[in-house]
Amino acid sequence: MLIPRQTVPALTVETLGGGSFDLSAETADFATLVVFFRGLHCPICATYLKELGRLLPDLKERGVEVIALSSDDQERTQQMADKVGFDDLKFGYGLPLTMAKDWGLYISTGRGKTSIGIEEPDLFSEPGVFLVKPDGTLYFASVQTMPFVRPHFQEMLGALDFVKKNDYPARGEYTGAV
Repeated sequence: MLIPRQTVPALTVETLGGGSFDLSAETADFATLVVFFRGLHCPICATYLKELGRLLPDLKERGVEVIALSSDDQERTQQMADKVGFDDLKFGYGLPLTMAKDWGLYISTGRGKTSIGIEEPDLFSEPGVFLVKPDGTLYFASVQTMPFVRPHFQEMLGALDFVKKNDYPARGEYTGAV
């Protein structure tokens, strides 16, 4: 389990358009929003990423850089990026499932074709949303076991305004006896 105010695991993936993304090299003013999605086979992911793409300017205005990534290969990730339709949304691909597990993501087994007729991979990670501060520490995390009921990015904007205005610390950091 990742702990707020502690350093997150390494995260390096290739990105569409060339080059790689290395979280340790990110220089966001406030934080980097890391959005792990299930893959091309997931229609809920496409809708979710469209909301993210629509709100990118608002997130950037608040000092938040964004990457969306999955274990899909480059071709499937490009298909998802095309479906989502926001050229400025950075997509990473080829996430090793060992790295997904390091981040505390749940892993599912493929069950054939989904409701939109796309084959699920043999193994893939379930969704997770993380805000990582520029010093590499965790600020916020939400990990799902299913594609449903994820944090809403619109709500996150209001939370970011509050957090920044009040210098609100990351919470959930206590690891002692209870």
